[in-house]
Amino acid sequence: MLTVGVILVIATIYFLVRRYDARLVLLVAGIVMASAAGNPMAALNSFAKEMTNSGLIQAVCSVMGFAMVMRFTECDKHLINLMANGLGKVRPFLIPGVVIATYAVNVALPSAAGTAAAAGAIFIPLMMSAGVHPAMAAAAVKCGTYGSMLNPGLAHNPMVAKIAGVGVMEVIAFQFKANIASLLAATVLITAIAYYKKEHKGYHAEGLEVDSYFKVNLLYALMPVFPILVLILGATMVPALKTDVPQAMIIGCALALLVTRKNPVGLSNAFFDGMGKAYGEIIGIIISAGVFVSGLSAMGLVKAFIDTMLNNPAIVKLCAAVGPFLLGFVVGSGDAATMAFNQAVTPHAGDFGMGVVQMGSMATLGGTLGRTISPIAGATIIVAGIAGISPMEVTRRNGLPIVGALIIGMAFLLY
Repeated sequence: MLTVGVILVIATIYFLVRRYDARLVLLVAGIVMASAAGNPMAALNSFAKEMTNSGLIQAVCSVMGFAMVMRFTECDKHLINLMANGLGKVRPFLIPGVVIATYAVNVALPSAAGTAAAAGAIFIPLMMSAGVHPAMAAAAVKCGTYGSMLNPGLAHNPMVAKIAGVGVMEVIAFQFKANIASLLAATVLITAIAYYKKEHKGYHAEGLEVDSYFKVNLLYALMPVFPILVLILGATMVPALKTDVPQAMIIGCALALLVTRKNPVGLSNAFFDGMGKAYGEIIGIIISAGVFVSGLSAMGLVKAFIDTMLNNPAIVKLCAAVGPFLLGFVVGSGDAATMAFNQAVTPHAGDFGMGVVQMGSMATLGGTLGRTISPIAGATIIVAGIAGISPMEVTRRNGLPIVGALIIGMAFLLY
């Protein structure tokens, strides 16, 4: 059964790389695997469950609705033209700046999907208008979606702190240098890839062109960034503004209506058209990815991977880093392997000559980076949807940077 499962996973990757429709490939693969395991309803039940994944649906649909409102009101055009001159002057820092800015947003907003949606809606069109290839723009945003490692609210940080008997901030302080070093490595590498592939300039984004005769209204230009300012301020300095992504987007739409005085019916239609498009094109892939993961679980591949990782103490250091990373890549979430490793092995870190915080941080970073590189992770699918490209195109571009981040980060944590 495991052999058949591995063959099916390889076949799935092959068809994704060959750019077949991701929804169809993942959906069929999940159903075939679940059926081969004698439990086809596992795939169909997952399909039904993912259809109502409230967290992702709320964030993705509201952000895409807001993006369509920005296009309807032409506020996006005002922002693009306002930024055009500045972007031209700092072009060498555009891609690295977006990676670091997204990372900073993710520190404040620990949801990778929420960060990808909120930051991607602003940064991706902006980069495309500056001539950056859509896939590279999406990859730059995705590359920064592991800043949640420095957020005390990330579930893994309190878990490691509890096992070690220390405060959460002590865990974050321990992994801080490794996180920043890994971020810098990823930033340098993705920028180098952009220049090597000549995707840092020259792309013509239809509908996002800069018009040298366009008269910018500063208030209009501020509308696209307003929701993300609300989210960051609410999560950091102004508790009264604390809210989630959907509420911030609705507030942004209402303010845009007041500022631009556009037709309310047209604005409403644009918002709901965006929501519908988001569900069909982005949530559709997330649903299919959930079906694929259910097939992996039904065939026992996920459990076998975790058991192998936990039952080989001789290579525990390697497992702590690479195990959660690989599983995060395959299933689109590093939580399962990271949680299992930290519960089963991390309490015994001393037996392997390591500290509890050290081993726990390695597992957390590995799982988080594995999810960051995964083509079926929710955040990857979201940025790909915003850019209008396949999720595999994002993985192709941030693959090397994230592997580089893994190597550098683990080196800091180990030594």
